[in-house]
Amino acid sequence: MSDVVKQQIKDLLKKHNAVLLAHNYMRDEVQEIADITGDSLALSIEASKTDADVIVFCGVHFMAESAAILSPNKKVLLPRLDAGCPMADMVTAGELELLKSKHPGVPVVTYVNSSAEVKAHSDICCTSANALKVVRSLPENELIFVPDRNLGRWVAKFVPEKKFIFWEGFCPTHERMTVAAVQQKKAEHPDALFICHPESALEVSALADHVCSTSGMYDYCRTSPAEKFIIGTEAGILYKLRQENPDKEFILASPALFCPNMKLTSLEDVFASLQTLTPVISVPEETRLKAKGALDRMLAIPRD
Repeated sequence: MSDVVKQQIKDLLKKHNAVLLAHNYMRDEVQEIADITGDSLALSIEASKTDADVIVFCGVHFMAESAAILSPNKKVLLPRLDAGCPMADMVTAGELELLKSKHPGVPVVTYVNSSAEVKAHSDICCTSANALKVVRSLPENELIFVPDRNLGRWVAKFVPEKKFIFWEGFCPTHERMTVAAVQQKKAEHPDALFICHPESALEVSALADHVCSTSGMYDYCRTSPAEKFIIGTEAGILYKLRQENPDKEFILASPALFCPNMKLTSLEDVFASLQTLTPVISVPEETRLKAKGALDRMLAIPRD
């Protein structure tokens, strides 16, 4: 049955001149049929470069908003409207403005795992891959970091000269990965390298051989001479890691690394979305332009 649905999806993608995006944490079968897989913002950037009229975003709500911000002339679909991000929901634009009023003139660095409205009230955005570079680019010695306290504290270790005001948000999935769970896996697999995401708690990332974004994990595992890895991020990443490295072994650091929101979207949801061209995700133009400004300032930072 799934093969039939996959073909129906491909036919509808062609019919509607649509591009199918899948985040690295999506179900295996969804990643398998996607035109592009990757990190959330990278997907939106790549989709904006295509001539597609429709973007089908298999991810969560803030990701589809980012696609709408960068591709205002394309129709953006989120197959599961209830696929949200608990961390993104931990801060609102109003709450951020209240914090800003207590620290006038202090720039706001906002992780892309946030709503379009929060981005619109920020000075600059960052990803998990470029957060340190973004912070270093700021001339100010004080900054507000929103919403992920774990990513912020990981970055702060490398810039002790700067003062951080942290928003106390976090990714529940990465927070569930404990030191005890990681130590157990390391004891069971002493020949394995432990790699984790900077959304992890600091005491967990302190155990890691390497800390990086999901795209960084693909690069690291592909180029590393090591043959066994303990992976400290959402389980969906294992699909592509195993595909790209069939001779290497990948072990999930904890069974708790499972995001229910990322796993909501099924092939049937994608098919239904393409049949009806709903649900559509849009961002009001004033909010879109302000949010795009924060993203553009990030993208303007020279790459290494």
